[in-house]
This record gives sequence, structure tokens and C-alpha cells, in this order.
Amino acid sequence: MGSPVRVLAEATPATRDRYVDLLRVASLAAVVLGHWMMAAVTPDGVGNLLAVVPALQPLTWLLQVMPVFFFVGGFAHALSYRSLLRKRPEGSTDSVYAAFLRARLQRLLRPTMVFVLVWGAAALLIQLLGGGGGLTGVTLRLVTQPLWFIGIYLAMVAFTPPLLRLHERYGWGAFAGLAGAAAAVDVLRFAAGVPYVEFLNFAFVWLAVHQLGFLRADGRLGAGPGLHALRRPALLAGGGLITAVALVAFGPYPLSMVGMPGEKVSNMAPPTLALLCHGLWLVGAVELLRAPAARLLSRPRAWRTVVAANGVAMTAFLWHLTAMLGVYGAMLALDVPLPEPATAAWWAQTPLRLAFAAALTAVLVAAFRTFERPAPTAAVQGHGPLAALGATLTLLGVLGLSMVGFAGLLEGRTALLIAIPVSAPAAVAMTLCGWLLVERAGRGRGVR
Repeated sequence: MGSPVRVLAEATPATRDRYVDLLRVASLAAVVLGHWMMAAVTPDGVGNLLAVVPALQPLTWLLQVMPVFFFVGGFAHALSYRSLLRKRPEGSTDSVYAAFLRARLQRLLRPTMVFVLVWGAAALLIQLLGGGGGLTGVTLRLVTQPLWFIGIYLAMVAFTPPLLRLHERYGWGAFAGLAGAAAAVDVLRFAAGVPYVEFLNFAFVWLAVHQLGFLRADGRLGAGPGLHALRRPALLAGGGLITAVALVAFGPYPLSMVGMPGEKVSNMAPPTLALLCHGLWLVGAVELLRAPAARLLSRPRAWRTVVAANGVAMTAFLWHLTAMLGVYGAMLALDVPLPEPATAAWWAQTPLRLAFAAALTAVLVAAFRTFERPAPTAAVQGHGPLAALGATLTLLGVLGLSMVGFAGLLEGRTALLIAIPVSAPAAVAMTLCGWLLVERAGRGRGVR
């Protein structure tokens, strides 16, 4: 018998879109590399390389690839939900909704909950022992920040059924409606000065990108023989890039497509129309590369690499900041010099730091990868309202934890989540309760 990865790779059906799996892995890998590169740690604290060297900010137009991950999510969610609808027994789609949530969130939430509980216990122990200062305190605050992505993805899964119905009825019109809503929000924000309206774009921008995944699932992003199939992706890439450049050049939008410390306007938090256009050009660009990538992935070794990476991608994403900050902490403990960011000495040290961060991430993946393996489930029925409640609690808990972090745990530190103060213990409790509700609601009765 071969290795599990080899067996799984060889069992891949010919109908599977392997390029989607590659995009999922590549987008998460780009985010991890971007975080490792942007961290500018000195004995005085943690800064951002892009703030130290603003000339590097155009690189975010390549490294800010979260739109690609959400686009891939839309594709996968459409296929998964339709598959469950075909398998359902006589009954309402409400029961299918619960099974869909559990099936799609299992590989996401199991490793996330382990990450949250391990770090929560570590943070409590550290602070009970009187620690939590210096880089340790910064680490307790920063390690949960990437959880915002989990929260957004949760919302996408939860809204898939109604948005998929809109897509099936209106096609490109459903995407245009979400994109138009995102544009209207920015007009109200920047031209009319309406307070708090900008937070609506957390939904409109990311759900518009997600909607493009539905279009891809139906073959409506690139259809037809030969060069004809490239026309629509080329228009999407060119139009998105030109519009994004124009918005940044002549509008109120910053150059960086990731958040920058101290900036008055961020393209990320909350998302802007400029970020949506950036997402359009990225989606168009990766679609233009589909054919050569498919030829590459037809090679057994290349496909086995993608299969292996997909099996641990979420675990690696969750723990990569832990690894990076752990490397910096070890350097400080061992009195290894930390050069000033962006100096020649700093750049010369960068490959070594990245290698150690990758090695420590691999160790953490080996320790926690088993939680990314979903438990088998045959249920296609469940309790829809209970699942929706669970998804909502988990979404709020994860977003709250991404904002408040684990620093100041014993002092009752809070952060504002939709105008409500949320502490780390409350966020953890909401996340755990929500996940358990999703699990319970999605088990259903099963089907023979």
C-alpha cells in the first residue's frame, strides 16, 4: 500500500477541478508568506515593513490574495450544496441547510477550536504566572488576528443557499447587485459622510467575490473553445485592474491593499470598492492561468503535492503567526541581534528567519494536523434554525476574538464588536457554543 496522500491523489476522479485545490493552497501560502515578510520585529516591539518602506506597498496588489480564497470558496460551496440537495430525501431544504453547514464548517472549525483552546489555556497560565509583557504580550494580542478570515468565511457558508438561489435566477445580475451595493456604501461613506455605513461592505464586498465562485461553478467565467474562453477572464482582470488603479489614483483610497498602522482609511477594514476591484483583477488573472495550471496538475507528483498541502493548509494558516513570533522570541532570548527593519543586515537575515518560521510551523502542523481531518458524516438532514443560530454565535465569537486577542485576559480587556464590548472569555464561549450547535444540528437522522 502507498502513503495516504498517494492513495488519495490516485483516487481523484477525472471530473475534479484540480486547479481550484491549487488556488486554495496557493492563496493561503501567499498570506502566510506575506505575514512573515511584513513583520518588522525589534526589541522595542512589532512594526510593519510596509510602513517602514512605503515603496513596497504596491506588492500588496500581488500578495493580498484573500479574494482568491473566497472566490474558490464560492465555487466549492455551490457544488457542495447542490450535491446535498440532490441526495436529500423527501423533506424541506431547511434540513439540508443544517447538514451543509456542518459539512462545510467541520474542517474549518475543528482546528480553529483547538487553536483557540490551546492559546486560551496558554494565555491564562502565562498571565497567572505574572507574564504577558514585552513580545509575549504582543504575541497574545496578535496570534488571534487572522481569525477575522474564519469569521468572514463562516458568513459566506451561512449565506450560500439564499445567494445561490439569487445566482440561479439572475446570474451576473446577482453579482452586479452586490457590487453596486458596495459602491453605494462607499459613496455614502466618503461623499455623504454617513457614519458606520462602511461596515456593510464587510458583507457586500466579500459576498460579491464569493458570488464569482458561483459563476465559475456554472462555467460562466470562461466558456467556449480556444481563445474565446479567455475573453471574459481578460475583461475581468483588465477592467478590475484599471478601475482599482483609477480609484486609488483619484479617489480617497490608499495604495496598500492590506491594513496599515495609523491610516485613516483602510482598504481592508472595512473593505472598500477599491479592494473589490482588486479582487476582480485577481480572479480574472488566475482564470487566465487555468489551462497551463491544469496541464501541470495532470502530473502525478505535482498533484500529490497539492493534495498533501490541502490536508494541512488550515492548520498551517492558524499556527503560522505563532511560529513566526516564536522564532523572534527565541532570537531575543538568545540575544541574537535583530537589525533595524529594511536595512541590508535585516534583508540578509530574512531567509534564515523564514526558514526557521517554516520549520516551526511544520512542527506545529505535525502536532495538530489530526484535527483538520473531518469526521465522516452521512446525514443530509438536520435542524436548520438551530444550525443558523450556531453559525451566528460562532461568527460573532471568532470575529470578537480576532479583535480582542488574549492579552489582558485577567484584566477583563474588551473590544467593540458591532458596538458591544466583547472580552476574550465571552468570545471563546460564543465560538464553542456555536460550534457545538452546528455539530448537533447538522447530524440529523442519517440516510441508509
